[in-house]
Amino acid sequence: MRLGLALGYWGRGPGAGHVQLAQEAERLGYDSVWTAESWGSDVFTPLTWIASRTSRIRLGTAVAQMAARSPTTTAMHALTLDHLSGGRVLLGLGLSGPQVVEGWYGRPFPKSPLTATREYVDVVRQVLRREAPVELDGRFHSHPYRGADSTGLGKPLKPITHPLRPDLPVLLGAEGPKNVAQTTRIADGWLPLYWAPTRPEVYGPALADLPEGFMVAPMAQVRVCEDVSEGLLPVKAMLGFYIGGMGHAARNFHADLMARMGYEAEARRIQELFLSGRREEAVLAVPDAFADEISLVGPRERIAERLELWRKGPVTDLLALSPDPGTLRVLAELNC
Repeated sequence: MRLGLALGYWGRGPGAGHVQLAQEAERLGYDSVWTAESWGSDVFTPLTWIASRTSRIRLGTAVAQMAARSPTTTAMHALTLDHLSGGRVLLGLGLSGPQVVEGWYGRPFPKSPLTATREYVDVVRQVLRREAPVELDGRFHSHPYRGADSTGLGKPLKPITHPLRPDLPVLLGAEGPKNVAQTTRIADGWLPLYWAPTRPEVYGPALADLPEGFMVAPMAQVRVCEDVSEGLLPVKAMLGFYIGGMGHAARNFHADLMARMGYEAEARRIQELFLSGRREEAVLAVPDAFADEISLVGPRERIAERLELWRKGPVTDLLALSPDPGTLRVLAELNC
């Protein structure tokens, strides 16, 4: 199982020490470093900065939001950074949800998310292969655009720049069983949001027969500490925000996933508290058991024991979300 460093997205400003963390992860033998975006810092610029300060570690987006860019624009970002970094890019894509897509990006959330995702990946792959001009008679991502308001002058094009790698890996952030199943067919890897190594059945039979070389790369908060309950507080804070605030009360994919993992009543209670402005209570309402399932927290010996569970399943890459160089070092030592 390879290790990755997950840096997420910025809060009020640039993440303090992100470049240094990435350099330390590279020194420790981590395979990859990942950035993210929501409605603030973008996913590619910090990764480009990190690329200029490292030499070996692979560079992943977890995730680049599809609504933020047309698929050709995303492919341009990826092929440009791939050239500048010497072929180190892992392109992780995600659809996000209606609240963000429509509220922040000003785009309609697709009525058929599976079709929209499939078309998006198709266009990205056409750009990266550069075998012919990009053409797709699609429902959401037609190239050229031939809508009722088009000029009719669009023509199929292929990138001026020759991509460094036509097979640049494309991964998808998927949560629902049908989305996960499609991911195993059209992508090179999957970026689970919450992964509990004892509950692979949550994602259905899609994981039973994965293609050779397919990446399963969940993100997990990791913290070496003596007090497990205290160490779980940052995990619960993240969950409180995602379950309670990352989506509408009637349509929150993160809350739905928590429900499928056996915590339906708790997920709805967290939503209720968060959306009524009682955010601290929402965080405290996150069960320690759920936070513990999807993270690696506690003394070194406890993390070593639980790490074995992650190794036994389909996980190929563990993306550690930890700002602590000491924790990153311990994880590297335990994973040897």
